[in-house]
Amino acid sequence: MSQPYTAKLALLNAAEGLAVFGPQDKFLRLIQSRTDAKLTSREAEIAIAGEMEEVEKYRQLFEVLLELVRNNIVLSERDIMYALELAQEWKTEELLDLFKGEIATTYRGKPIRVKTIGQRHYVSTINKKDIVFGIGPAGTGKTYLAVVLAVAALKESAVKRIVLTRPAVEAGENLGFLPGDLQEKVDPYLRPLYDALYDVMGPDQTAKALERGLIEIAPLAYMRGRTLDDAFIILDEAQNTTPEQMKMFLTRLGFGSKMVITGDVTQIDLPRGNSSGLVESARILKDIEEIGMVHFAEQDVVRHSLVQKIIMAYQKESENQE
Repeated sequence: MSQPYTAKLALLNAAEGLAVFGPQDKFLRLIQSRTDAKLTSREAEIAIAGEMEEVEKYRQLFEVLLELVRNNIVLSERDIMYALELAQEWKTEELLDLFKGEIATTYRGKPIRVKTIGQRHYVSTINKKDIVFGIGPAGTGKTYLAVVLAVAALKESAVKRIVLTRPAVEAGENLGFLPGDLQEKVDPYLRPLYDALYDVMGPDQTAKALERGLIEIAPLAYMRGRTLDDAFIILDEAQNTTPEQMKMFLTRLGFGSKMVITGDVTQIDLPRGNSSGLVESARILKDIEEIGMVHFAEQDVVRHSLVQKIIMAYQKESENQE
């Protein structure tokens, strides 16, 4: 058995300790639950004792967390969870890169950053390619980041308008019985797209942009027969398109336009026996170099940490059934 080994990290002040250990040492307990190394904090230092490899791994983790705190980044439980996953592969330093660049700011001035390596890959792929598929579980920021990049492109005059669309497929409920005209019937479907816009542009600016036709939000059926030039087009919930709808949508691409198609192939609400246009197009188009295919994993889930566990539990169940 190897000799116990200790590493110490100096803290500049008590506030750093509070920021890294979390409220009531919540983050410290979370980190301690993942390692056999013993973590202690006294006065102005963090001490890590245990087997050399384990100690080095967690020393690197704390060094990165301290650097983030010193750059005025407020850490969340989600950040700590992701840092722990990266630490297992000795990749904690990649966190520094993630927090460096802002892709935009919210209308309240809060920076919007990518939070996982998968998200960073997604953003850089959208910047490089004209058609990008973002496929993966709920909560990975597929739609939100696409809307953020669309708004940034509009502000920079890289495109003249944004077109946001979703197939109007019910998840077990029936549209026909909802009160109101067609617009009122489909608005609940497009709600997540409005939510992302409100966050980035604010409700007032969004309303103005919609009035002026700079942003169009419409069900997928409205896309037929159109060619969309100089537009940033996002198709959300694409797992609920039929193969025919998907082909129709993809062939709307005009000059100077970008398309982002997002979806989760584990949440298909199409009637039984209907195949998903997203699944089919991902298979058919995978070898076209100019089309980006980004697959998100559970590690990219940036919602409540329980969401990740729920997704993994369902995945395990479906694997067992298969």
